Amino acid sequence: MAEPRSSFTSDLKDAVTPRAALLVIGVLLLQLGFITSYVGALHHPRPHELSIAVVAPEQLAPRLVAALESVPDDAVRASTAPDRATAEARIKDQKIYAAWIVDPAGTQDTLLVADARGPAAATAAATIVTEVDKAQGRTVVVDDTIPLAEGDAEGLSSFYLVIGWCVGGYLVASILGISAGSRPANTGRAVLRLGTLALYSIAAGLGGALIIGPVLGALPGSTVALWWLGALVVFSVGAITMSLQCLFDVVGIGLAVLIFVVLGNPSAGGVFPPPLLPAFWRAIGAWIPNGAGTDVARSIAYLGSTNIAVPLLVLAAWAAVGVGVTFLAVLRRPQAGRAEKPA
Repeated sequence: MAEPRSSFTSDLKDAVTPRAALLVIGVLLLQLGFITSYVGALHHPRPHELSIAVVAPEQLAPRLVAALESVPDDAVRASTAPDRATAEARIKDQKIYAAWIVDPAGTQDTLLVADARGPAAATAAATIVTEVDKAQGRTVVVDDTIPLAEGDAEGLSSFYLVIGWCVGGYLVASILGISAGSRPANTGRAVLRLGTLALYSIAAGLGGALIIGPVLGALPGSTVALWWLGALVVFSVGAITMSLQCLFDVVGIGLAVLIFVVLGNPSAGGVFPPPLLPAFWRAIGAWIPNGAGTDVARSIAYLGSTNIAVPLLVLAAWAAVGVGVTFLAVLRRPQAGRAEKPA
């Protein structure tokens, strides 16, 4: 006698386990988070405390500083500089985004900007100062003191370079976890897996630096410096992804995507620099490898490697946490996660 056909409900229960259903729901939430984060961060850029210095005679400077600070919504953080040379140095040192050079002998002023720090910030500064100058019965011309390289349209090359490194970091860690088990079976296997990640990071850093510089001519600066930056970015992202898999199995991959794609990319300061981002993304950007790496890459390329100590420490901290959590997870052998089978 033929066996009775299983019902659709039974087939559905067999095909869609509770774990699979939860993972699908998690992916849906991740997708909606992606849309919310990108659109929320980038759909309506407005300046907030955009740093502009005023270079003007002592009797004029306070009034002009007050005029800048009166721009609504705390759009400007105004200061003074004694002369043009100091203002240019502060722009290169990443202490200010622009400088308003007032000519007391005439009616035309100069605004110093740096497209290399983000064309959107330069445009915002020009718009603000032009309006303020107009109210004073004056005009302004814009002087780009640190222009972008010819192959670096809109100044996005450093951002896309770092995003490529981040993608490589979490993908290679995910592949290692899927192919060999989410958690290494012992410390020896953990060392081997992290060593593989380190070698991959060195290769990926070199490849990215060569492509962005000598091959495409998209970004100036030291190829060697960019190489080792890339190795650090890839390793830090990969180590964190590995540690998340050790703790949460396949869900750890989703958490890595949440950190580095959903939150990290729109807050990195690539499309819009931090003063043009909403408060949440402005606050987190510098503390995620995407933003820290973009800051360093841009500084290496255009700004004489100024102000890179903090973002490099951020990257090193992510790498150290990833390595430390991976070893702790192996030593404590938590029940969660599919352990790697010993050879």
